[in-house]
Amino acid sequence: HFAMARALPDGRLKRAVVAATSQGGFTAGGRSPSRGAAAHPRRVVVGMGRKNVAGAEARGRFAAEPARAAFSDSASTSSAASGPGDKYFAKDKRPIILFDGVCNLCNGGVNFVLQWDSASKLRFAALQSEAGQNLLERSNRRRDDISSIVLVEESGSFIKSEAVLKIATYLSVPFPILAQFFFPLPLFVRDTVYDGVAANRYTFFGQTKECRIGDTSYSDRFVE
Repeated sequence: HFAMARALPDGRLKRAVVAATSQGGFTAGGRSPSRGAAAHPRRVVVGMGRKNVAGAEARGRFAAEPARAAFSDSASTSSAASGPGDKYFAKDKRPIILFDGVCNLCNGGVNFVLQWDSASKLRFAALQSEAGQNLLERSNRRRDDISSIVLVEESGSFIKSEAVLKIATYLSVPFPILAQFFFPLPLFVRDTVYDGVAANRYTFFGQTKECRIGDTSYSDRFVE
C-alpha cells in the first residue's frame, strides 16, 4: 500500500486510501483485519426464534433451555445433537405429556385428555417409565423427578401450571379459550396453587400399586 502511495499524486493518493479503507485494507494502527474470524456463537431453542426464546424464558415457560443448536452470524445453523429423548420425535412430532403413573389424580387427568383430545394431538408417557426418564433428561430435569407434570414438545418443555395450560390449548373447545383467561395470571400465583395440589395428590386422591405405562385402547398414544 505504501509503495503505491509514493507513486501516486496527492489527489489519487486520497482516492486510493479511501478505496483501500472501504475494502477492509486498513484498520486502526495500519493492521489488516483478520479474515474469517468467527462471531461468538449464540444458543437457541430448537425451532424457536431468538426473540421468542428470550420471551419464553422471561415468562418462565421453559423448564430449561434444550440449547441444541448453536450458530454464528456468518455460519448456517448446525445440526442438533442427538439426546436420550430425541428419538421419540424422530417419526412422530406430537408433544408428549409426562405424568405420574401411580397417581390417581394424574391418571384421571390422562383419561380426561384422551376424552377431549379428539384429534389425537398429544401422546403420553409415565414419568417412571424409560421413555419418561429419557424425556426428563432431555428437558434438563433429573431422571427421578416426579414432582411435576411435564409437557415435552420437540422444541422445548413446559412444567407445572404452564404445562397444564399449554395442554389445554391442544384440546377441543372450550378448553383453549379457558386457558387464555389463566395465562395472564402471574406465574408464581399459578405455580403456588399447582404446587399445593401436587404436594398432596397422594393424600387427597390416593395412588395405585402399578404404574400406568400404556393402554391397549390407545396404542399409538402411549410412549414406553
